[in-house]
Amino acid sequence: MSLKLNVPTLDSPESAKELEKVILTSEPEATVNVDASSKTVTVESDASEETFKQLIVAAGHKLA
Repeated sequence: MSLKLNVPTLDSPESAKELEKVILTSEPEATVNVDASSKTVTVESDASEETFKQLIVAAGHKLA
């Protein structure tokens, strides 16, 4: 499944790297691209969309 989420609270490359790390810790098989400039998270994974939404929120970010 390919998923693209808008994360308006991504405000720096550092926060993008940290969020990517959080996602990959929980879902190591996922392919993750976190782009702070476009404020998006793109994920390729078999895990559910809800899983990634919960991880993003748990990392302290908001979803649009």
